[in-house]
Amino acid sequence: MKLLFDLFPIILFFAAYKLGDIYTATLVAIAATIGQIAWLMLRGRKVEPMQWMSLIIIVVFGGMTLFFRDETFIKWKPTVLYGVFALALLLAKPLTGKHPLQALMGSQMQLPEAVWAKVTYAWVAFFVFMAVLNQFVAHYYSLDTWVNFKMFGSLGLTFVFVMAQALWLSRHIKDAG
Repeated sequence: MKLLFDLFPIILFFAAYKLGDIYTATLVAIAATIGQIAWLMLRGRKVEPMQWMSLIIIVVFGGMTLFFRDETFIKWKPTVLYGVFALALLLAKPLTGKHPLQALMGSQMQLPEAVWAKVTYAWVAFFVFMAVLNQFVAHYYSLDTWVNFKMFGSLGLTFVFVMAQALWLSRHIKDAG
């Protein structure tokens, strides 16, 4: 359910684009993201820093898309978001003394420090790759292709990456246990 909840704005963006246009889809994505945050707050749940960052980025880039009537801004949104994620992962260890993924999953898995570092750097590399790939698709392909890539390509690549990480981590968990 959490995965579906997290994908809610993307799914609505895609549907609104197919039924309307990029501006309708952008407005729907902004509203859906605001609704997501509001729902979490009303339920008394914690809104994660990355969720706040995602909200800020969609409001800023989506708002510029709507204000200037220029799809370029919404195409930059995933690139900026991936860049923020990569930067946050890189800065977390020097600022907090702990790898961010270790802080999130450390109670569920006992892994050596070097493995947590590799997992973190793999995610950083993945986010940088996705940022570059998003810009490539946005720049060299049609708006329709970019929207389809955003819905299926980026989600598919993320799923493959997560599965590869899970397989790699399972090997290290056996070694640790």
